[in-house]
Amino acid sequence: MPKKRDVLVVSSKVKKYIKSKRMKSSGSLAEALSDELYGLIDRAMKRTKENRRGTVQPRDL
Repeated sequence: MPKKRDVLVVSSKVKKYIKSKRMKSSGSLAEALSDELYGLIDRAMKRTKENRRGTVQPRDL
């Protein structure tokens, strides 16, 4: 069984933002959004390594 990863987003903030746009969110949205964020960060780290740096920067996104 794969290890469960931490959720990287604040669920209440995500829900509040969506509600401010007069929409609803499902209970599993924060986890799915977090999975997308892990992918984004992984790609940024890969780019950082390819450029022989040790610090992930906004330009790596």
